[in-house]
Amino acid sequence: MHQTHFIVREPLLDPKQRVIGYELRWQQRDGQPLGDADLERLVAFVAEHVVDEEQGWLLRDKTLFLDAVPAMLSLDALHALPPERTVLSLPVRDLANPDTRAAVQALRAGGVGISIRGADLTLLGKNLSPFASYAEVRFAGADVAAQARAYAAAKQSALRLVGRPVSTWQDFDACAALGLDAFVGKLHLTPRPGNPVKGMNPAQTIILQLMQMVQNNEDVPKIEAVLKRDPALIYKLLRFINSAGFGSGRDIQSLRQAIAMLGYAPLYRWLVLLLATASTSGYSPVLMETAVVRARLCELLGQTYLPRSEGEHLFVAGMFSLLDRLLGLPMKEVLDTIQLPEQVVQALLGRDGVYGPYLALAEACELNSDLVASLAASLDISPLDVNKAHLSALAWAQNVAA
Repeated sequence: MHQTHFIVREPLLDPKQRVIGYELRWQQRDGQPLGDADLERLVAFVAEHVVDEEQGWLLRDKTLFLDAVPAMLSLDALHALPPERTVLSLPVRDLANPDTRAAVQALRAGGVGISIRGADLTLLGKNLSPFASYAEVRFAGADVAAQARAYAAAKQSALRLVGRPVSTWQDFDACAALGLDAFVGKLHLTPRPGNPVKGMNPAQTIILQLMQMVQNNEDVPKIEAVLKRDPALIYKLLRFINSAGFGSGRDIQSLRQAIAMLGYAPLYRWLVLLLATASTSGYSPVLMETAVVRARLCELLGQTYLPRSEGEHLFVAGMFSLLDRLLGLPMKEVLDTIQLPEQVVQALLGRDGVYGPYLALAEACELNSDLVASLAASLDISPLDVNKAHLSALAWAQNVAA
């Protein structure tokens, strides 16, 4: 299947900073608009990667918001997506067309969500429920709180408001207090302020020590002895290893068994994940989830040209690329606490070396950045392979988060 479009994503947050869904947009490599056949293929492709015949919806409690045009409303491929987890985003001007309105009403009757963009205040107060379940409200200029107040006052009860762009946590708090339901901005890359804990907590110090021991191939009993200083860590590690995201297919009861079965490289990966989840400083759930998706995406992007053994390094580069924000420390300080391979350090400090371009590409996919196409081309990775890796990483991260 030939694809010329890249999927880029942005998370939607609820007032508690949890990720409630992802907005997927299509980025044209050659500037060509999408034809009906392209749309059908793209939506079918998304469905194929987020819905599994046995496991069902792979994104668990997340909703997908798909950037839409009227032609998308009547696609057969939409039937492959669970309606209650699917929202199509349309500009409000498209609703001026009676055919579009009829198609929207049919989808709404079947349970699919519709989000409208560009609706003004007067429209928000009218009964939009046959046509829209969400309305995106845009913030411009300084006084986000005043704008949010006006939107919230005009909103009818059935409509959920999505604010964009909400780019600071201060604005986020103002919007959340005024009853907006979801937010899109760059907040998934910004640590939550107001938590003065800087640096490592005791659990993280132990994890770093373990990572160093695993890297040095120390004996299992020695690793076990260090882990036993923190029983909660053993519990977390065994839970992680027995989770669906790991897929060992056997219930692992002891650390020794885990190491014997996994080997050191996967154990190292789980310690990296634990290091990030044990953070308490800049911790926000969205930052954590972004780090996990990014780590897995880096690893999958490298599979085409790099040897399989390099996957762990790519995973670590992706995960560590947000560790400074998760720990509330400058990247240089984070790197002083653990010895990483030189190529990983180059990727983290300047997006250089063998792994740097893969990390840059994974970041571009989550920033709605125009660089996706050129970065993918420089690595000789096709849009199809980037998109496959992207959706797989998104599904994988839901398992880990759960």
